[in-house]
Amino acid sequence: MPPKADSTISEEELSPPAGEATSSELRDPRLLDLEAEQESPFLRAQKRVPVRRAAIPKRTVAYLGWAALTLGLLFLAGMASLSAYRYGQHSWRFRLESSDDIEITGLSNVTRSQVMEVMGEDIGRNIFFVPLAQRKKQLEQIPWVESASLMRFVPNRLRIDIHERQPAAFARVGSKISLIDSSGVLMDLPVNNRKRFSFPVVLGMSLAEPQSTRAERMKIYRQLVDELDSSGAHYSQDVSEVDLSDPEDIKVLASDAGGEVLVHLGSSNFLERFKIYITHVQQWRQQFARLDSVDLRYEHQIVVNPDFEAAPKPPPLSPSQVRAALAAGVRPATLVSHDSGKTSRPMAKKGPKPGRPGAAGKAPRNVGSGHAASSPTKQPSDQAAASGKTTTTVPAGGATTKPAKPSPAIPKGQA
Repeated sequence: MPPKADSTISEEELSPPAGEATSSELRDPRLLDLEAEQESPFLRAQKRVPVRRAAIPKRTVAYLGWAALTLGLLFLAGMASLSAYRYGQHSWRFRLESSDDIEITGLSNVTRSQVMEVMGEDIGRNIFFVPLAQRKKQLEQIPWVESASLMRFVPNRLRIDIHERQPAAFARVGSKISLIDSSGVLMDLPVNNRKRFSFPVVLGMSLAEPQSTRAERMKIYRQLVDELDSSGAHYSQDVSEVDLSDPEDIKVLASDAGGEVLVHLGSSNFLERFKIYITHVQQWRQQFARLDSVDLRYEHQIVVNPDFEAAPKPPPLSPSQVRAALAAGVRPATLVSHDSGKTSRPMAKKGPKPGRPGAAGKAPRNVGSGHAASSPTKQPSDQAAASGKTTTTVPAGGATTKPAKPSPAIPKGQA
């Protein structure tokens, strides 16, 4: 009879093989996490595979390639530029053959010959070797040229733009009449120019003085003209000469149908003082046998014929200078006054000679607006007697007949 099966449990069943977790171990999450950290075949490879790397990164190789290409292009461009420069330097195509290759614009009072005197040495020269900066300075030394600009045009042309100065007045310097601008630059009268200027002649300028001094005098002249024309009456058109030799006593030669009178205006309030002259000049011509000059600088009074001695006359103009001055617009009376050496200011009307009753000894009529003038005070002077002129002080308010100190800032509205 076979033996009964033994119901005992083997040792293998009691002790599970290694590597198999028991049910309690499977239920313990801490054990599962530790095992997952120890062996995770799904997160990393079981064996690292070595990879061969290049000695230079691919990005660096790309940068080096672009740098080599750029250097190559720059080299080619440099060679092309060098070839073009050598070609332009030696080719006959870039040579100024004649003055026809030089274009000049802006000429009115400057002649083309004056410009070509500066640019003449560049004829036959390569256009790229013409010193434009140096030529610009030389052109601006021409008195009529205020500024100049030069440009090259390939293959063989130059263009010169001239900006001329704008004259502000005529200037009598020695035995020559020139034009002068606001900055004090003297310019010769234009030749063969039909344009006429309507300017007074400015006196008191000298070639020996610096341009800055002439510029300061021209500032006074511009102030004078601006004030005379500010009211719209254009009184500057009645002025033929302006003497700027003394900045504290600006003198103008006023011209009208009755003649010319030298008017002392001081250094300010030019318009107010000139209006006094315009208002009363006809009365003065009736009161005095001769009206040569009027001094309006004094406070509350007017001095008639204060100039005992005539100002020294500059040397006479040559016939050619007279013709050029007349063609430019200088008034003939101004030229006659200087050339003859005699005053061109005629007497208003004939009357008794100075010193006789009715001339200097005659009491004038009312001078001014509603103010009675006292008897004029004759200034005794041998020079006055010799020249035939009388100096009469006419008080504006009748308070005193003694000349007061010059007070240019006080207007003469009550003269």
